[in-house]
This record gives sequence, structure tokens and C-alpha cells, in this order.
Amino acid sequence: MPADIERMNNKKRIMKKDNNKLKKIGAWTAIIILLLACCMPMFFAFGKGENSQNYFKASLAVAIMVPLLAYAMWLVYRILNKNKKAVDSGMENIIFDVGQVLVKYDWETYLDSFNFPEEERDRIAKAVFMSNVWNERDRSSEDEQYYVEQMVKAAPEYENDIREVMRRSDETIKKTDYADTWVKYLKNQGYHVYILSNYATDTLERTGDKLTFLKYVDGAVFSCQVKQIKPEPAIYKTLIERYNLDPQKSVFLDDRAENCEAARKRGIHAIQFESFKQAAAELEKLGVK
Repeated sequence: MPADIERMNNKKRIMKKDNNKLKKIGAWTAIIILLLACCMPMFFAFGKGENSQNYFKASLAVAIMVPLLAYAMWLVYRILNKNKKAVDSGMENIIFDVGQVLVKYDWETYLDSFNFPEEERDRIAKAVFMSNVWNERDRSSEDEQYYVEQMVKAAPEYENDIREVMRRSDETIKKTDYADTWVKYLKNQGYHVYILSNYATDTLERTGDKLTFLKYVDGAVFSCQVKQIKPEPAIYKTLIERYNLDPQKSVFLDDRAENCEAARKRGIHAIQFESFKQAAAELEKLGVK
């Protein structure tokens, strides 16, 4: 994935280099024309021909008009370039979910690593990762022990294994090879980057070393810190108001369709994340390059 971002950077550097070369050629051409225009009156001022005075007046007019026209053209260029830049950078804020977007979240592979019998594995999956308790755990209105006890109640015959699964549940989170590079790239392009993620307090404390991209972002709203979870409207409102974001100039990337839809209802552009390449292509359609 970093190779894809590097190719994007190289392409932009080449385009910038070509543009700078054209600007230099244009600048030198303009300087030469201005010098010729300014020298023309002096040349005709010493003329002795019958029409020398007429030529002098004409050249003087040219010497005055050329700089004025050049200045007018420069102003038009600035205005057009400013408008083009505004179109290209219509998006100002990039908002990321964390799980399955900037990090890998894979509870199934993690659970399989215990080699439980199939029946036990399925019961634990339903009691833990597929339960409403797991989702509410992201709100973190209660302490971690409370949620573990609720999971145990759903399958008491597997109490010891459920406790062990929860004790090591941070192993469901793995770093991606593109997250830091992607966030830094967007920051270097002038975008503001934010985090909006459902994340339990216990998991956040134990996986902080895997969220190295956080040091580059402009702000973050984690569900456990505000006691709100996606796709509830309140958490989107919290993000918008906390960082004074313009929804129309913001785009949200999340792997879950319901979370994307909730963002759209708040006026935020949304992209359902499937892969880095797919998301980068979707961002480019919105002018984020």
C-alpha cells in the first residue's frame, strides 16, 4: 500500500516540476517583452526621420500599455487559479473510522487461534463478538468487568474461556502497512484529518501502540470517551461541533454501510471502505488527491 501512495507522490512531483518549468519559460518571455517595450521609446526618441515623433508616441503608448496588460493578465491568472484550487480542494476534512479502515479488526481469526471445538467456538462467538453487549462495550458506560460478566451469563458453561478470550481481545487489532503513510500524505496535501470510531475504553488503552497514526491527526472522537456510538446521530454532531466542521466540506470513511448512511444524514459525504485502493479512488472523485 505505501507503494501506491509513493506512486501518487511521484506523479504529483512530476506534474509540479513540469508546471514550474512552464512558469519559468513564461516568466522569462514576459520579462523580455517588457524590456523591449520599455526600450522602444528610447530608440525612437533619437530618431531623425519624418515619422520619428509618431513612432516615439506609439512606442511610449506600448511601453505604458504592455505592463498594464501584463498586470491585468496576472490578476486574471490568479483569480482563475484560485477558483481552480477551490474546485480541486472542495473537501477540507477527511474523517476516518479506525477498525477495518486504518487498522485490521479480525475477531474470527483471533477466536480460531484458540482451537476450541466448533460448538464451543460458535457459542463464544455469539456471547462475545456477535452480541449486543460487545457493541455496547464501545460506549463504555460501565467498566470492563461489567461487560465480561454479561458475556459470561450468555454462556456460563464456557466462563473460563470467555474470560481468557476477553483478556487477550486486543489481539483482534493489527496494524496496516498504509495507515501512517496515508494520514501523513493527506496532511501534507493540506487536508484536516479526524477520527470518528467506535472503540471500547479497555481496547483503546491496550492497543494505543498500534494506533501510531493518531499523532498526525487534527482531532479524534472515540465512542468510549463521549459515551455515544455510531450510527447514533449524536456522535456525528459531537464531532462536527467539537471541531467546527463544515459537513459539505467533509468526507467520512467507514467500513459499515449504516455508519456511512448516518453520516450522509448529517450532510457529510461518505465512502464505504473496502480497500485502500478503492477508498483512494473514491476520494479522488471528490477532488481529494
